[in-house]
Amino acid sequence: MINDIKAEAEKKMKKSLEALHSAFNKIRTGRAHPAILDSVMVNYYGQETPLKQVASVNVEDNRTLTVAPWEKNLVPAIEKAIMASDLGLNPSTSGDVIRVPMPMLTEETRREMVKQAKADAEHGRVSIRNARRDANNMIKELLKEKEISEDDQRRAEDEIQKLTDKYIAEVEKMLKAKEEDLMAV
Repeated sequence: MINDIKAEAEKKMKKSLEALHSAFNKIRTGRAHPAILDSVMVNYYGQETPLKQVASVNVEDNRTLTVAPWEKNLVPAIEKAIMASDLGLNPSTSGDVIRVPMPMLTEETRREMVKQAKADAEHGRVSIRNARRDANNMIKELLKEKEISEDDQRRAEDEIQKLTDKYIAEVEKMLKAKEEDLMAV
């Protein structure tokens, strides 16, 4: 029972890290990275479809992405979808290939992006703490039902706290790496 609770808590904490990772991918660093376009949805025959399902996205150089649609008639739709996304990118088309240059980041923009990264990291920490709280509540419920002893409860809560500390340290490591990436000129 306690192991199930711990496993569930760890699963939730891992999902929090994955969500943070995808949030960090959306924050552009000035360098071209295909994951920046992961959130772009293209109108594909009336359906909103992720860009990576209708085109290949590659890095041409440090500052440029190339998007090669699998169908020529999708070029205008993809271009429109990239412009409509809140990423602040201006694609240019040359034949069948769409080039997406990454604009230079100003100091002010970098600071705003660091603030955004810190906010995303805080959401991740809160989510991890919520998983800890839920697990501890379930353990207290087991104690109340007299299914476990107080020693088992204390031991289980200590183990869940260690898990929490491990995942929060991982959030801090990810945030530090993202900050360094954003502030690198």
